[in-house]
Amino acid sequence: MTEVSSTPSPDELAMQVARKMYEEDKASQHLGMALKEIAPGKAVMTMRVTEQMLNGHKTCHGGYIFTLADSAFAFACNSYNQNTVAQAAQINFLRPVPVGTLLRLKPRKLIEQGEPAYMMLTFLTKKTNLWLPFVGIHTQ
Repeated sequence: MTEVSSTPSPDELAMQVARKMYEEDKASQHLGMALKEIAPGKAVMTMRVTEQMLNGHKTCHGGYIFTLADSAFAFACNSYNQNTVAQAAQINFLRPVPVGTLLRLKPRKLIEQGEPAYMMLTFLTKKTNLWLPFVGIHTQ
């Protein structure tokens, strides 16, 4: 849990937790992920696909896409200031993602505090909404 001052509103608490988490999250920082929005049970993150993220087909390696989804899932789950980690997660890759794409990940279903989380994600790009089903279960 993150040390918080006084009794913040749920939105303020989510912001305080997110700031501290991002400060410590070297993987998300290294990959250029940016946390664009945070609220209780919700996190919107972005990541630009770089040349270093391409697979042998010259499209984004699925591991990087999954990592972005996993990071957003972590920020959303922890936004209540209760330490949680992913217990299981799965993603379906429905389309290739080319270099230069700015992936903007947005949950389609919010997370409920204290319950297994089920999240559907939308990867938004300038040209299309790329829907990738992501299912995550977290545990405390």
